[in-house]
Formats: sequence, structure tokens, C-alpha cells
Amino acid sequence: MPPPTGTTGTQLGRRQWALSFALVTSLFFTWGFAYGLLDVLNAHFQTVFGISKLQSTLLQLAYFGAYFVWAPFAGIFMRRVGYKKGIHIGLGLYSIGAIFFWPSAKYKKYGGFVGSTFVIGCGLSTLEVAANSYISVLGTPQYAAARLNFSQGFQGIASFAGPLIASRWFFTGANATSLGTVQWVYLAVAGLGIVLNILFFFCNLPEITEDALAEEIDEVGITDGQGPFWQQYRCIFGFVAQTAYVGAQVTIASFAVNFLVDQGIGIDQSKASQLFSFCQITFTVGRFVGVVILNFIDPALLLAFYGFCCSLFCLLVSQLPGYSAVACLFCLFFFESICYPCIFTLGTKNLGVHTKRGSGLIVMGVGGGAWYPPAQGALADKTNTRHSYLVPTSGYIAMTIYAIGLVVDQAKKNGFSFRNRDELTANLTNNFSPTESPGDAKGRSSSEKKILSDELVKVA
Repeated sequence: MPPPTGTTGTQLGRRQWALSFALVTSLFFTWGFAYGLLDVLNAHFQTVFGISKLQSTLLQLAYFGAYFVWAPFAGIFMRRVGYKKGIHIGLGLYSIGAIFFWPSAKYKKYGGFVGSTFVIGCGLSTLEVAANSYISVLGTPQYAAARLNFSQGFQGIASFAGPLIASRWFFTGANATSLGTVQWVYLAVAGLGIVLNILFFFCNLPEITEDALAEEIDEVGITDGQGPFWQQYRCIFGFVAQTAYVGAQVTIASFAVNFLVDQGIGIDQSKASQLFSFCQITFTVGRFVGVVILNFIDPALLLAFYGFCCSLFCLLVSQLPGYSAVACLFCLFFFESICYPCIFTLGTKNLGVHTKRGSGLIVMGVGGGAWYPPAQGALADKTNTRHSYLVPTSGYIAMTIYAIGLVVDQAKKNGFSFRNRDELTANLTNNFSPTESPGDAKGRSSSEKKILSDELVKVA
């Protein structure tokens, strides 16, 4: 099947762009809600099934292992059939996995929950490849990080809704030792996935293709995406950074409830779940604050600073006692906020014909969430939860090294810049002919894009 023809995000009209942006942004709520519930279920299943902290991380292993296994195939699939069909597949798997939580809860099978979580992970990894990539290319590269942070802010809203629901329904009264409410919550999650799938079926979503993206950057003389995929080092090292970061982020959240309870300052599981939801609110606020900052500050430079702060506060969480450690945990959640979207947009920037494959590779890095929690769980069982936070510190350090490397690479190629730059316009200005002004060159490029849009835009 040949890939669908399409356009670039810069060629869409304002109304078409806004509708596409809103539709795809709605997807971020779905996996934010699922992810928020996952961390709370980790602690809930320890009580219901009487399992250790290490055994409870099988949920994270299944969820994030699905990303590692499935995301590359999702990227290849979307190269052939486009973003919209990929979204349908992702929502379908998401709903199927959520539905199977019902029999798993009814028959009290922990293995059933693990298997259902793997299916949900496959669906969400497909949605991540589609939605993250689509938002990134839905406009100029200059504001890609800001756009993705804004969209993923709604994921953060859903993430703290999950723990709030859990604190009310999972950890109080008879629900503290039962699975009755779990099956109803996930039945509602499945219904949400089905409704979104129907909505996308009836909505027009313009297809943004790799060929059109490659032509856009070639017009202004950007050659980063040329050559075979294995030479796209920004993307390949972005996968390593994403693996390390997501592993650290996931394990921080996975043991947050245990960490808060174990501080010995009078926090029970219900109160800890509420505090964890406040941590997620802090994360979400940080993401929207990041949207504003990224409009002005270079994304790689800001990622390097935030990465340093994450490394510092995670180390302090592992060493300080009581309320000091809790305060550092909140600071850590704030500085985590922009990291994932920035790594994704920086790693897939100017990939041209490799955009969807690169997106699949970066999303594959979410599989890091499968490896870090078992390591921290083993250390927590052997020592204590607080000291186990030394494990995610290593992930933040690796991410910081990647960000610093990008800053150095950009400085060597284009000179150091504190501010966020529009590479398309800058390269267009540098490559205009001696007989025309930069404004004429930009106008000529816009006219060519308009003609290209008339010829290539196909509503998916």
C-alpha cells in the first residue's frame, strides 16, 4: 500500500490547523488517565494480592514493555497508512485492554491485570507515535517543543485525576481490600476510548507526510535529515535519553505512594494518594509554565537546566528525611514537566522522510519505564524506599548529558543562542539569491507552498 499523500503543518489554514490540533490533543487525556491510575494500582495490588514491591512492578514491566516491543511497528505502520488509521488502531487496542480489566477483577487474577495492561500499553504506544509526531510537525520546528508541551499538559491533567479517583474509591472502607471499583473505572476508560474512536472516524484529519516535510526543509537548505536513518544521531541518542528519562520518571511515580507512607510523618495510603495527585498537579503546572518559557528559550538549553535540577532534587529525595524529602519530591515533579516533550521534539527535529520511523524509535524509549521500577523495587525491598531513589538519579544524569551534547552541537553549527530560533526562516534568509531580498525569498517560498498544498492536501 503506498503512503498517503498530504501536506505540512505550515500549509494548513488557521481553522483546519486548530481543529486538527484540538482533536489530536484530546488523545493525550486518554493515556494520562491510564498512566495516573497505573501508579496507584501498583500500591493497591500490594494490599489486595499480598505481593511485594518488586512483584507489583510487573504492571510497569507490562505497560512500558509494550512500548519497547510495539512502538517501532507502530511507526512503520503509520509510514504506510498515515496518522489517522494509526490512531484508530491505537484507540481500539486501548479499549480492548481496558475491557479485560473486568474479568481480571471479577476472578481476582493478577496475571490478568498484567496481560490487560500490556494490551493497553500497545494501544497507547501507537497513539503516542501518532499524536506526538503529529503535534510536532503541525507547524514550524521553532515552536514544536512548546506545542507538544501544551498538548501534553492535558495528559498531566488526566494524570492527577487518576490518583484523586483512587484516593476516593480504591483506598477507603471496604474498597481498600477489594477490586470491585477497579473494574467499573476501567469499563469507563474503555468507553472513553470507543467514543474517541467514533469521533475520529467522522472527523477530517489532514495527513502530514514525510515527503512534504522533507521538501519543506530542503527548500531552505536544511540537510539534517539526509542520509540513512542510522546516521540520524540526534534521534538515536534521543532514544537513549528518552529511555533513561522515562525510566526515571516512571519509577519516581511508581513508588511515590510507598515513599510518602514510609516517611514516618503520619501519612497513610489514602493521604499519600492525595499527595501524589498534588505532585501530578505540580507536574502539570510546570508543563504549562514550560510552554511560555519555550517560546523564548532554546529547548536544548532549557532541557539541560531542567535535567540538572531533576538530578539534584532526586538525589536530595534519596538522602533527606521527613518533610524535606517530600518538598524535594514536589520540586522534582515540577522540573520533570518539560523533559519528555523536549526530548521527543529535539530527537525528531528536521528528520524529513525519517520522521515517523524516528518517532517510533523515540516512543520506543518509553520502554525504559519497564526496566527502572524492578531495579528500584529490588533496592527498596533490600533497604528502604527513600534510598531506592538513587536508581532514577542515574536516568536524569543521562538525559542531562544528552541535552548538553545538543547545546554544544548547535553552538558548533550555528553559534550559541540563548533564545529560541526559527531555523526555517534563518536558513531561508541565508540562502536567498543575490538578486532578491529575504522578504522576496520568503514570499516566493510561501507561494510555492500554497501551490503544493493545492496539489497534495488530501483529507484522511
